[in-house]
Amino acid sequence: MNFKILLSKKELQPYLLKARYGVEREGQRVTLAGDLVTTEHPSSLGNRQFHPYIQTDFAETQLELITPVAESIPELFDFLSGIHDVAYRSMNPEEMIWPLSMPPALPEKEEDILIADLERFSDVLYRRYLAKTYGRRKQMVSGIHFNFEFSDELLHKMFALQNKYTEYIDFKTEVYLKVTRNYLHYSWLITYLFGATPTSEANYFDSEDRPNEPVRSIRNSSFGYKNHGDVQVSYQNLNRYLSDLERMVIEGKLSEEKEFYSSVRFRGGKKMADLATAGIRYIELRNIDLNPFGYWGISEEQVEFLHLFLLFLLWQDEGVDADEWVAEGENKNEQVALEHPLNVTTYQEEARALLEGLTLFVEERELDISPNLLASVFNMVDNPSATLAGQLYQASQETSQKEVATTIATANYKRAWEHPYQLAGFTQMELSTQIFMFDAIQKGIQVEVLDDTDQFLKLTFNGHSEYIKNGNMTSKDSYIVPLLMENKIVTKKVLDKAGYRVPKGSEFSNIQAAIQAYPEFADQGFVVKPKSTNYGLGISIFKDGASFEDYKAALEVAFSEDSEVLVEEFLPGTEYRFFVINGEVKGILLRVPANVKGDGLRTIEALVAEKNEDPLRGEHHRTPLEKIQLGELEKIALRSQGYKITDIPAKDEIVYLRENSNISSGGDSIDMTDVFSDAYKEIAVKAVEALGAVICGIDFIVPDYNVDPNEPGAYGIIEGNFNPAMMIHIYPYSGKGRRLTMDVLELLFPEAFTK
Repeated sequence: MNFKILLSKKELQPYLLKARYGVEREGQRVTLAGDLVTTEHPSSLGNRQFHPYIQTDFAETQLELITPVAESIPELFDFLSGIHDVAYRSMNPEEMIWPLSMPPALPEKEEDILIADLERFSDVLYRRYLAKTYGRRKQMVSGIHFNFEFSDELLHKMFALQNKYTEYIDFKTEVYLKVTRNYLHYSWLITYLFGATPTSEANYFDSEDRPNEPVRSIRNSSFGYKNHGDVQVSYQNLNRYLSDLERMVIEGKLSEEKEFYSSVRFRGGKKMADLATAGIRYIELRNIDLNPFGYWGISEEQVEFLHLFLLFLLWQDEGVDADEWVAEGENKNEQVALEHPLNVTTYQEEARALLEGLTLFVEERELDISPNLLASVFNMVDNPSATLAGQLYQASQETSQKEVATTIATANYKRAWEHPYQLAGFTQMELSTQIFMFDAIQKGIQVEVLDDTDQFLKLTFNGHSEYIKNGNMTSKDSYIVPLLMENKIVTKKVLDKAGYRVPKGSEFSNIQAAIQAYPEFADQGFVVKPKSTNYGLGISIFKDGASFEDYKAALEVAFSEDSEVLVEEFLPGTEYRFFVINGEVKGILLRVPANVKGDGLRTIEALVAEKNEDPLRGEHHRTPLEKIQLGELEKIALRSQGYKITDIPAKDEIVYLRENSNISSGGDSIDMTDVFSDAYKEIAVKAVEALGAVICGIDFIVPDYNVDPNEPGAYGIIEGNFNPAMMIHIYPYSGKGRRLTMDVLELLFPEAFTK
């Protein structure tokens, strides 16, 4: 099959750089001092053997982080980032992930290396077999498994343009066979560029049979974790490959097919035998050392280069004899792996010729790649100190490899914990959704982001799927529930008829009618608010009445948010948010309106600016607290207290910039869940039932929570919220955090929470 001619077809150009990717990243858990831990796999991650994202490899200390299939490189690294965040923050806070493929110092006694304690005894037995056959020390090495699949669009277009193969599966299999043969022939270049295991730590080698360190890649040499020399498999065609593997098992050279540790593994079904009928669906590259300088163990640049390189290998001619072609590459790889990391490779001239061919391929195919991608690779070929092994070795000469690795691991650890309320890779999403995704990943529930701007997710666990919007809008609530609570007029009427105290007031559909009604409210406290907004948008509160000018200004703000506005009585007391899930109050929050504390020296404007520097404060619900604004509503609130933003409040004086207490408008959150009696909680649950909701945030005004709620005027309900914010309960300004996202997940997937 002449793929060179096929790939030259102009109509293929738009599809050449389309592919699907996946990464499996291994890594040892270590202490903050860089020593191998002795602890068990984190219990918060549940059943590690069947977890879709975070499992245990050979040893109890060895994590394996697994991404779902990604359609683009940015998507791949979004998930890789998020899974790393979950892994770090699920481990013991005194532990971190070792950034090197070579493990940290191992125990002196091999039996002290703990084999993973898995649920299925057959898997434990297999690991015991590996330990006996290859030694436990060799198993402790970690790496990157890179899963790659050309897009179906590309392969179907190619299939349609050729006439040698009549079956698409056969054609696709031949594509991956050729790429694999060429990859195995040129794998030495990947070892040269991305090898990063120049030296070992104490007790990795327990005999004199070891390389003359330093080298480029212990892991990718014969001193790494390899099959014994008598394991030989042909790549001439798929049938020969499968029959050779079967023969290796029959002869006892392999215990089963998965014990075959080639640099490339074929994937196409649940079992190796499935390849015979299903064909090769994608390939798994297994010879990539962890990138010590990449937070994820691999960089976006590496993935882009690997994709480009694999595409080029499909175009590149190969040797006549497949087995000789592969064997020649394996011999070269052994030489390159054992070269000094700062020496120019023996195959520099061939490397440059190969890269020049790749450059020409890119130019002729008009491929849109990163500007400096190939220049960087050329530089590494000419300057070994720029390779990963070269960089690691040079840095280690100034101190030690352990010190370098520990410093890198510590920086990665701090990065993961810097914003513990965020999920890396998804920080553009609303914060409650980020936390919800974190918890789902931690529990081993598969997450698919359907629309990140609309916060729309699909979650799946053991074949059971649920759709979720904004973190807690789920199938558990009927369609009418959000419509009911979105309309504050209807909400109030439903609660009033159900016997709950709600504020009295009037509704207006035009501003002139509302302005003319001013005398009805002039001599009492009142609230002006849009009919159908959330997050406190457009709400003005006047506890002691307001001037006509302020009343009119408040109406203008409210009508700018909605076509209908409510003006209702102000209920004196403190506002509390009760969060109800499935008939149970899971959190109660006191929300203190946006405020600053005077120091007698600075203006209100300066005090707001200082308070907004708090790293917990941000914008657009990406942080637990919102920044305080100085808009028209804040200026109205200040005027009602006799202030301007340029005034200097007295020392320790509290100045409120909002009457409404929404956290979304700069307020402070204080957990009060354990303070309120069950009687108040029961009223909240029953009120939510009256609204027909399963998940609801319901806002109470309570003058004194020590008073029996059945007493007249003990409480009032001012609002129901169909999509209540969860992050304000999870990360309150003060008090105990309540992980409401886990409560929502348990409501949706109770089977994921069974022991």
